Order: sequence, then C-alpha cells, then structure tokens
Amino acid sequence: MIDINLIRTNPELVKENIKKKFQDAKLTLVDKVLELDTKNRALKAEGDELRASRNKLSGEIGLLMRNKEIEKANEIKAQVVKNNERIVEIEKEEEALTAEIKQIMMTIPNIIDSTVPIGKDDSENVEVQKYGEPVVPAFEIPYHADILAKIGGLDKDSAGRTSGNGFYYLMGDAARLVTAMINFARDYMINQNFTYCIPPFMIRSDVVNGVMSFAEMSAMMYKIEGEDLFLIGTSEHSMIGKFKDQIIKETELPITMTSYSPCFRKEVGAHGIVERGIYRVHQFEKQEMIVICKPEDSMEWYNKMWAFTVDIFRQLDIPVRTLECCSGDLADLKVKSCDIEAWSPRQQKYFEVGSCSTLGDAQARRLGIRAKGEKGNYYLHTLNNTVLASTRALIALLENNLNEDGSINIPKALQPYMGGKTKIEVKG
Repeated sequence: MIDINLIRTNPELVKENIKKKFQDAKLTLVDKVLELDTKNRALKAEGDELRASRNKLSGEIGLLMRNKEIEKANEIKAQVVKNNERIVEIEKEEEALTAEIKQIMMTIPNIIDSTVPIGKDDSENVEVQKYGEPVVPAFEIPYHADILAKIGGLDKDSAGRTSGNGFYYLMGDAARLVTAMINFARDYMINQNFTYCIPPFMIRSDVVNGVMSFAEMSAMMYKIEGEDLFLIGTSEHSMIGKFKDQIIKETELPITMTSYSPCFRKEVGAHGIVERGIYRVHQFEKQEMIVICKPEDSMEWYNKMWAFTVDIFRQLDIPVRTLECCSGDLADLKVKSCDIEAWSPRQQKYFEVGSCSTLGDAQARRLGIRAKGEKGNYYLHTLNNTVLASTRALIALLENNLNEDGSINIPKALQPYMGGKTKIEVKG
C-alpha cells in the first residue's frame, strides 16, 4: 500500500505507474481516492471545528450557571447537544470513508523501481546473468519422476489415494536428499548471520491481507473452515507478520531471519497439478529468508539476498541464471523482483526455483511495522527471498547430477548431511 500523500501530491506519477504495470482499469481508482480523501478531510475539519466550539460553549455554560442565567445556559446546552449529534454523524462518515479509501488503496499497485524493465507478462522478463555452464550430457535425461522411480524415491499413487492430485510420498534416499538440501540451506543462512526460525504454519486474515494482494490470496491460500486461519503458502508471511504493529528500535536493524516450513498452495488454474511428477504440487518444504531494514538499505540487501541463493545452487552443482521480472509480472506490492532459474538438461532450458523481492514499505504500511528514529517513527522496508524450495530444487539436482546408469552423484556440500554417501544407486 502506497502513502496516500503521494496520491495527494503527485497523482500523475501513480497513474503512470499503473500504466507501466498494464493495469489501466485501475486508473480511475486514483481519482476516486482523491475524491473520497477530500470529503474525509473536510469532515475531519468540520469535526475539529465542532469539538473546539463544544469546548468553548461548555465553558460558557458553567459561567452562565454561576451567574444564574439559566435560560441562556439552556440555549447553549441545546447547541452543544446539536453539535454532539453532528460529531457522532461525522465520526461514522469518517469511519466509512476511511475504510473505503483503505480498501481502494490496497488494490493500487506499489511504485516500481526505475530499473524495472517494462513488459506485459513473464514472457518479457529479462535475463541478467548466468552462473555455471549449462551442460547437456551425451545420454538422454529421463523425466524426473522416472529418475526417482529408479531409486525408489517417489510414490504418487498412494498419495492420490490418501490426498488426491498434487500430493506425493518421497521415499528413502530421495526423502533424505530433500532433508539434506534444506539443512544445508539452513546452515548456509545461519553462517550469513541470519537468525533461524520455525514460524507458525497458519496465520490470521489480518496478517494475510497485510503481506499480499487479494488476488494472490485467493489463488494461493487454503482457509481453515470455521476459523480465522489460513495455511501458509510461504513462511515469509508469518515471519513478516511477527512484527505486526511493532515499533522497532533502530539499533535492532536490520532484522535478518531464515525459516523452515512446509508450504501449502491451492495452485488455482494450474493444469500441471495433475502431472505425475512433483514440479507443481499442493505441498512442499522451503527454506526462506526475510530482511526488515531502513529504506536506504533495502536495495543493498536485495542484491545480497538473491546472490545467496545463486551461491547455494552452485554449491549443489546446479547451473543457474537470474531473470529480472518486468513490470507486468510484478505482484502489486513489489518494487523490484528477480527470479532464480535452474538449468534443466532434460528440457535444455531454465526453470524457476526461487524468487527475490523488495516490497518497499508496502507490507510495513499494511501491518504497522515502524522504526523509532531521531525525527520520529517511520515505516520500514521488507524483503523476502527463496533460499531453497524442496521439490523444484530436487528436480534440478537430479537432472544435473544424474549418471548414465541412473545413479545420482551427491554434491560434496550435501555429503555430510547424507551420512558421507557420495552416490545414490539404482534400486535392483
């Protein structure tokens, strides 16, 4: 949510930003906010004037009563009653207008960074840099579900009976490999001085509304029936929500945290949910990172954060690239975002394994996350980044570390987490 002062002082900038995101249907919302805000401020001024008048008249009543001017005192009392009735009306109107303004403001997209490329959708995202040499081996790389089948690592049939499409059992060394990757990613982030956290896996609606747009919530979140609770789609939501309505001391900044959690996603409209593999699923595990910092530090942290993920994947012997998200591909709360994509030798192209974003002060405004500075309180900036998402990281690792006989090399970084094993062999 942007600062309403920006709409008051520079509505054309806000409209231009909406155009850059190809959301022209929202252009009228800027004028609507200005109209409602003008009414609201006029009501506030009227209310303040009436309260001042009430205080003055109340003082006069006391003086008149002491001077036995009862009739005149009663006339003024009647005026005070009338003023009070109008003040009550104004407060109700203000409350309704404030709620309407907030509702609209939460749908107006955040101001994107000047470096964001302009484009309509993800097809116009821009490659920034490649890390590692993408290799296509002389032998054919099978589909990842078939690789897992050879090592006895995947059972989707049983998961279909227990849970339906989009779920899976990981078995044996495949399950152990996922745990090894998560633990390696956790330890890597702890070594970068991030505080390790296991957060709540359910959050309330006020937190959900604070961290994401309504459209994202509808497409992603599972709601717990009969309760004000949602299953998290990613743990950054509960980690950012931890600081809701808090005033943080500047000496405590930046706040850097890394978390483990399962993630649950509806994946509305995802045709790939019925596939036999684990690329698009309803449940996976993830190591995440968030930063809460001063506004002037957020871009520096943004560049540090995505670089951490690149380094982790390179230590897993997986070539990756960074892709700058264009304006039309940015979620409404985001200022700037990049995807980290891993090389798929089977498909001979890259696919998304993580995303890094800075959201400016949008989430902080929605959730009331501020710092106390020398010149008063101010909203902080929030950032998030995927350290490692289990299923997609597993696919990338399998394809890039596969041998022709179906065995899988275990990267050196993971061997201590796999009991010293260097290879996963095919099941006889």
